[in-house]
Amino acid sequence: MQSGYYSSAAGMVTQFNRLDTIANNLANVNTAGFKEDTLVVGDFLRLYKEARDELPNANHTKEAAQFLNRAMNKAPQVVDEFTDYSLGNMQKSDNSLDMALSKEGLFFLVKTPNGVRLTRDGTFTKDDEGKLITKQGYEVLPSDYFVSNQPIVLNQGENAIEIDKNGQIFTNTGNGMRLEAAQKLFVVQPDNIALLKKEGNGLYRYEGENEFANIEDSDAVLQGFVEKSNVNAVKMMTQLIEANRLVGMYQKAMDTQMNDMNRDAIEKIARKS
Repeated sequence: MQSGYYSSAAGMVTQFNRLDTIANNLANVNTAGFKEDTLVVGDFLRLYKEARDELPNANHTKEAAQFLNRAMNKAPQVVDEFTDYSLGNMQKSDNSLDMALSKEGLFFLVKTPNGVRLTRDGTFTKDDEGKLITKQGYEVLPSDYFVSNQPIVLNQGENAIEIDKNGQIFTNTGNGMRLEAAQKLFVVQPDNIALLKKEGNGLYRYEGENEFANIEDSDAVLQGFVEKSNVNAVKMMTQLIEANRLVGMYQKAMDTQMNDMNRDAIEKIARKS
């Protein structure tokens, strides 16, 4: 058995997975609110040692041995992945409906055809009915949504719109100079951020309980700002080059295992025989 061949093949597959993740990060370097994804590379033996106490068979038995493959237990593979939720740069815009969250772990709540979702992308706009929506047309939800089941509606006659740091919306009607409190943005902080799953278009699905509580005093909403992606393009390009070179190295190792070593073995065996 050529264990080196299997290890090299596993290493190449791991680098292909890294390339997919890095390419996705680079593709979203200019996407508002995007958070960088990272893969953790380990080996099977590490996973086995962490989980062997939970296996149905006792360790050091014939039955437990089936979980170990000595040719593969050191092969590199993706053992975990996580999202970096650190803040991106805040860019000032001229749009009063652009919103950013200046603290980590906070999200706006929006309504999609698949249910309520979370997002950090606060580049909002209005539709023809005056509803506050995302770029994809999803309704931005108010803090009392689970009571009223109504979206945020900004009437055409409301000429001035101001939003404070807690997400409270103030508007005026007609030519009035006085701003009055209207609806409030639904800002949430998931109990366990690790349960968030990306769905594309800047949306996250929360796999925990779906009962969200609005944070009344978040002190994090910035009107007229857009949070940029937290992807470091230079770092990603460096990782892209590294992963690309590793693919080439693993390919060369596989070629050496299958061709050079096999040829040498055949020739030496032939001489002895």
